[in-house]
Amino acid sequence: MSDHTPQDWNPRDPAVLADQRHAYDELRERCPVAYSDAMHWSLFRHADVVAVLDDPDTFINASRHHAIPNALNGAEHAKYREILAHYFSDSEMAAIEPTCREIATDAMQALELPGTADAVADIAEPIALRTMCAFLGWSQTTWERVRGWIHGNRAATFHQDREAARTLAEEYAAIVTEALEDRRRQDIRDDVTGQLMMTEVNGHRWSDEDIIATLRNWIAGHGTVAAAIGIVIAHLAEDQNLQRLLREQPQLIPAAIDEIPRMDGPLVANTRTTTQEVTLNGRTIPEGERISLMWIAANRDPRAFDAPDEIRLDRDWRVNLLYGAGIHYCLGAPLARLELRVTVETLLAHTAEISLASHEPLERETYPGNGFVAVPVRIR
Repeated sequence: MSDHTPQDWNPRDPAVLADQRHAYDELRERCPVAYSDAMHWSLFRHADVVAVLDDPDTFINASRHHAIPNALNGAEHAKYREILAHYFSDSEMAAIEPTCREIATDAMQALELPGTADAVADIAEPIALRTMCAFLGWSQTTWERVRGWIHGNRAATFHQDREAARTLAEEYAAIVTEALEDRRRQDIRDDVTGQLMMTEVNGHRWSDEDIIATLRNWIAGHGTVAAAIGIVIAHLAEDQNLQRLLREQPQLIPAAIDEIPRMDGPLVANTRTTTQEVTLNGRTIPEGERISLMWIAANRDPRAFDAPDEIRLDRDWRVNLLYGAGIHYCLGAPLARLELRVTVETLLAHTAEISLASHEPLERETYPGNGFVAVPVRIR
C-alpha cells in the first residue's frame, strides 16, 4: 500500500510523540482520515470512529495474537463474549469492591504522609494490578511480574521489536501457566481462573491456550487502567478547584473518572481491518487494510464535545468512547470504573490536599500509551 499512497503524517515523528494529544487534534482538523506507513489508515474524528464501530461486518477485529474474544467476530465473538460477560456483572463487581478498597487503603498506608510520592508507581500501578490479581485469584506477589510484562510489551509495540514481543509473549504465557498449574495441583475451582478452566464451548473444555488468549487482554488492559488512574490523579493535583469539588461532593467521582480520561486519554488507538473497499470522509480505503481508531482525537472532537479541552462533569457519558462502543465495547469496563472510583475515593478520604511536586512538565508515555511515566505529587 505504501508504494501507491503518500504518507499524510509520520506517527514516529518526534514532534508527534512529544505531544500526542496536540498532534492528533491537528490531524483531526487537517486530515481526518490519514495514511502512514507505520499505522496505515488512522481515523481522528468522532463520527468516523463511531461509523466503524457501528459496522462490525465491514470493519472486523484482527489481532496478531490469539485473543478471546477481541480477535473474534460475528457469532463466534458473541458466543464467547456472553460466556465471559458474567465475570464483570454487577454482583461480581460488588463482590470484588471490598478487596479493591482494601488494596487501595494498603497503598495509601504505605506512603509516608505528609510527603511526596509517585502517583503512577506508588498508587496507580499497585492498586490496578493487585486488584486484577485478586480478581483472578492470583497471588498478590504476582503483580510485580505483571507490571514488568506490561512495560516491556509497550516498548516492544512502539519499537515494532518482534523478537522482544515473542520473548514477552512467552513470559506472559509462563505467568498464566503457573497459575493454571497451581489450580490443578491444589484443585482450586472457585476463583475466576479456576472457573475459566472449567468453561466449555460447543461441548469442549477450554484449553490452556484459550485461557491464555482470554486473559491477555484483561491483563494488558490493566496497564491502561493504571495509566488512567495516573492521569486522573495528575489532573486532580493540578486543578485544586476540581479536587475540592470532589472532596465536597464525592457523588461526582463517577462522572469525573469518565470525563478526565475522555479529555486526556490513556490509550491512543485500537485497530480494525476492512473486509471490503470503503470510503470514509472522502478517502477510499481498499479491502484488507488496517485502520486505527484514534480514541484520543475522537474523544476531543469539538463536533461531539462542546469545549473538548474542558472537564465538564455533566456531559453525556454515552458519547464518550473511553471504553469503545458497539459489540466490541470493553468487556472489563465495569472493573476499570470500579478501580478508578475506589482509588479516587480512597485517595481523597486519606488526604487533605494533593498537589504536583514539581513545576517541570510531566513526561508522557509514547504510542500505544498516552499516560504519564511518573506523576510526582505532594500529599498531606
